Amino acid sequence: MRAPRRPTNPLDAAEAIFKPAKKPAAPTIERPAIPNTKELVSLKLDSEILAYFQADGPGWQDRINDALRATMKAND
Repeated sequence: MRAPRRPTNPLDAAEAIFKPAKKPAAPTIERPAIPNTKELVSLKLDSEILAYFQADGPGWQDRINDALRATMKAND
């Protein structure tokens, strides 16, 4: 394997010397898991179920979460 040739043209030599250096990649920061975080999911529900939980106004997603949690605890 041959070594790269040095530029013979002074302009090319100057450009080779002052070539911009590449920045090293920034290290990735691993963050600790936050307990009790919520995840965004897509879920198909029957329209009657959705209407039931939305009837009481804002907070319907929390009420669905609470109902699912109660079912989960009842089955443990």
